[in-house]
Amino acid sequence: MSKVVCLTGYKSFELGIFKQDDKAVYYIKQALKKELIDLLDNGLEWVLISGQLGVELWGAEVVFELQEDYPNLKLAILTPFINQEEKWNEQNKEYYEMIVSQADFVESISKEPYKNPQQFRNRNQLFLQKSQSLLILYDEEKEGSPQYFFQEAKKIKESNPYFEIRTISFDDLQWVVEEEQWKS
Repeated sequence: MSKVVCLTGYKSFELGIFKQDDKAVYYIKQALKKELIDLLDNGLEWVLISGQLGVELWGAEVVFELQEDYPNLKLAILTPFINQEEKWNEQNKEYYEMIVSQADFVESISKEPYKNPQQFRNRNQLFLQKSQSLLILYDEEKEGSPQYFFQEAKKIKESNPYFEIRTISFDDLQWVVEEEQWKS
């Protein structure tokens, strides 16, 4: 059975991050890398994202980095609708295109541009059907866009005890920061 993890979390602006070289991005990537390596050691083959700015695209960068040591690891980007990056600024569009160009599979779930929130619900449902686990940067103390995905995943977990939810909280990130500072 092909092991697929759905990776998601906060959008960059929800975390107050507006630059790719923000030190926080480094620590988030380290936390994602740690979890992905653990999943790889347990048979992970595909990482599935929808291509949102923030945790998802940073996760894609981590996948590209890990592919050097794990050449069988693949990245799929399934956007909720076509042209999701249409209203983004030029810098974000270029960054997105760079990620998309390296992905192993790219497709839009809805073949139409954004119409309504149902397109996001459809994405959540499809992602949860196609994956065996969820890796999410989410802290229940700070609501934000990931809360809807997290709630759907918890429902799946109730009916499927084999579905795994791996949460990276702000406390977990703090541990990563301290661990990294300890190393240097």
